[in-house]
Amino acid sequence: MSHIQTEVVRARISPQLKHNAEQVLNEIGMSMTEAIRLFLTQIALRQEFPLELKIPNQTTLQAIAASPTDEIYHSADELFDEVLHDIEH
Repeated sequence: MSHIQTEVVRARISPQLKHNAEQVLNEIGMSMTEAIRLFLTQIALRQEFPLELKIPNQTTLQAIAASPTDEIYHSADELFDEVLHDIEH
């Protein structure tokens, strides 16, 4: 049984946000309409917002603001060894 789509949802967003989102959606073969429909379907099915939303803590804000490093790690173990070492000291 096919359901006729009769409702329209409108939202004002910046042109840059729309462009960036459309680029990502195009890469995965999904239209903006399909993405919005999927999002709203998940809200209806779960009876809650389908994403976990959090206010970033101070550590996260500092990490976001930090300059990228030029360090290269040859394995995940090498990276985690350094991170864990920094935490311990």
